[in-house]
Amino acid sequence: MDFNLWMLYLLAAIGLSLSPGPNGLLALTHGALHGRRRTMYTISGGALGFVAVIALSMFGIGALLKASLGWLTVMKWVGGAYLAWLGIQVWRSPPIGIETHGPAAPRARWSLFRQGLLSAVTNPKGILFFAAFLPQFIDPARSLFVQFLVMAGTFAATEIVTETLIASMAHRISPWLRRVGRRFNHACGGLFVAIGVALPLRG
Repeated sequence: MDFNLWMLYLLAAIGLSLSPGPNGLLALTHGALHGRRRTMYTISGGALGFVAVIALSMFGIGALLKASLGWLTVMKWVGGAYLAWLGIQVWRSPPIGIETHGPAAPRARWSLFRQGLLSAVTNPKGILFFAAFLPQFIDPARSLFVQFLVMAGTFAATEIVTETLIASMAHRISPWLRRVGRRFNHACGGLFVAIGVALPLRG
């Protein structure tokens, strides 16, 4: 993958990781209830789930590309429209936050890991998002498997870092999100709209 394109992908991945979603909210909630160390199991499960979803999306796209490269152009434009629509939904969504009343009863590590994993793989919006998002960065002239390793590894690392920060500062972040969450949603939503409009035009 070209370095400049990878930097753009990294920026988009950071924007996605910071935007409101099931796994981010789970990291926020578990961080407040169970602490950062135990929440790492939730975060690890979610990262593995996202790798699986990216694999499903990318190799499904790869099968279409084998049939016709024209599909990549179609998917870029359809995907760009979906990203713009998703940005509008994020822009309009209410601020998120949590209320807790002290630490919760300890939960098994496997239970936390499984909840993070299932949150990532059972969210149909996640599969739709990656099916729209990934074609913007795929180079049909290069190895799809190598591109999968780069994209999945980058996204998983970004997700782990951002959700670890969210879990570590859960008690401080939640009141802040309730205060300025709508402006935060506007920033994330605006980023998605910009990506949705700009990337299909990149050629």
